[in-house]
Amino acid sequence: MKNQVKNDEIRKAVREQYSKVAEGDACGCNPSSCCGTSPTSVESLSQTMGYSEHETGSVPTGANLGLGCGNPQAIANLKAGETVLDLGSGAGFDCFLASKQVGKDGHIIGVDMTPSMISKARMNAENGHYENTEFRLGEIENLPVPDNTVDVIISNCVINLSPDKEKVFKECYRTLKTGGRLAISDVVAFAVLPDEIRNDLALFTGCMAGASLITEIEEMLRAAGFKQIRITPKDESKKFISEWAPGTKVTNYVVSANIEAVKLPQSCCSPASGCC
Repeated sequence: MKNQVKNDEIRKAVREQYSKVAEGDACGCNPSSCCGTSPTSVESLSQTMGYSEHETGSVPTGANLGLGCGNPQAIANLKAGETVLDLGSGAGFDCFLASKQVGKDGHIIGVDMTPSMISKARMNAENGHYENTEFRLGEIENLPVPDNTVDVIISNCVINLSPDKEKVFKECYRTLKTGGRLAISDVVAFAVLPDEIRNDLALFTGCMAGASLITEIEEMLRAAGFKQIRITPKDESKKFISEWAPGTKVTNYVVSANIEAVKLPQSCCSPASGCC
């Protein structure tokens, strides 16, 4: 019961913070995403995280809030006709980029627990005529998506915000079709976070204090059923992460990473084959 109360407190803080972000009254992970930041500055910020100039300039105004810690599109290898689920879809930036890649026969589902973000994303989708894209209100620990219906799950700097990551990965496995894959950009820990960082709620909503150790993430993915797990830290990300919490030593502990995994048929592997 104690853990549930703490988890609910964290979810409430995250929801309140990102409601303010959606309304232009607060920053997200990056202080450069604050209200008053020009669209050009937000585009430049996203380009430092791996998006191309074409990508940042091809979405509706207001869809790119300058949030995130990488570019999941770069590792997703999306194909025409695929169904894509975006965890923590915000104002729709990654959904709209994915929409163009999967084409009119594909389908994009964005899930976010913040009502104001969902409203903003739906307005952006209508303005941009994204007919293959929809947004659903929900928590990533309890995805409003049926079993075995998704080809690819993407997410950008969101799972670190969850107080129950093990359940998130189980939900990912449930919703993916056999052969489906994860393509996630997130903040991970490569060293144990000290209590002064771990217990700082502002650093939690800022995408740092909630980071799990790489080994813990690997264990959670395996426990959920995933195979072909690959976590690739990006040392260059320490430069922009250091700007999220000036004066702290947070980059001694966390880094952005690509997280990839696949849901394989249960019978496809044997210990002797080595593919597990």
